[in-house]
Amino acid sequence: MALIENIKVFVRVLELGSLSAAGRHMRLSPAVVSHRLQQLEGHLGVRLLNRTTRRVRPTEHGSAFYEACQDVLASLERAEATVADAGRLPRGTLRITAPLGFGRQILAPILPDFRDEHPEVSVQLRLSDHILDLLAEGMDVAIRLGTLADSSLIARRIADCPRVLCAAPSYLERKGQPEEPGELLKHDCLILRLPGARPVRWVLTTPDGPVTLPVSGQVDADFGDVLTEFALRGHGIVLKPLWEVAHYLESGRLVPVLPDFPPPPISVSVVYPHRRLVAAKTRAFSDFMFDRGATAIRDALGGFAAQSTAA
Repeated sequence: MALIENIKVFVRVLELGSLSAAGRHMRLSPAVVSHRLQQLEGHLGVRLLNRTTRRVRPTEHGSAFYEACQDVLASLERAEATVADAGRLPRGTLRITAPLGFGRQILAPILPDFRDEHPEVSVQLRLSDHILDLLAEGMDVAIRLGTLADSSLIARRIADCPRVLCAAPSYLERKGQPEEPGELLKHDCLILRLPGARPVRWVLTTPDGPVTLPVSGQVDADFGDVLTEFALRGHGIVLKPLWEVAHYLESGRLVPVLPDFPPPPISVSVVYPHRRLVAAKTRAFSDFMFDRGATAIRDALGGFAAQSTAA
């Protein structure tokens, strides 16, 4: 068993490019990763890796061993999956990442139900508006909003949710209600801006087709809830998935802006790495979100539920 675990460490180090990244993925310290690599090299009697302060690269022996290990680990994974499927009992630790707003409002209320249904699965939830690299961060599954750029991931769409432009009545009394999409360029727009992202553009639907607007404003943040607070305090216009602001719209604390020119809806998907075999715990969570997640989104829309097109 120790040999297999050492091989898994070696493969993960090469796939992720560093001892520290492999350690994060496997929940091991860099010192343990280094020790296991040394054990493997001692067992084989050859050097497998050339290491620098930032990267590791395989030696000639390391490259050949890595290729052979792929078949070994794939066979082991198939054998383990066969046994797991025979019992049909999801088990183990499921590491989930989701956007902050979705995690707080949609996922948190239903995730205990998933644990009730699958008591052999423990859950580690990481909420972030940043898009995490699933492999590098050691995640099993993610909730993603919008179009997926990474074709190496498997995505299962669970719902399409309307989005809305909205602002506090105090802001619109002070700045005026825009009547045409182009007028947004003169307004304070509250921007969700993530590191490394492209310049922000808002897209609105018009009778003549979509219009793209390079909006700007005095506030941007990488945390969507912060922008909601600024909107509630009258600092500008915000673009939000409807589930995040439906209760504020119903209470009148926020009001729609340009309702005749809505943004296109946003897709909500369950995403996991492309593998020949998907763990039972991941399949169980995907099925759960397809059912309960879509229902939770509709419930969060309140009186606006009819606008949502669920998967």
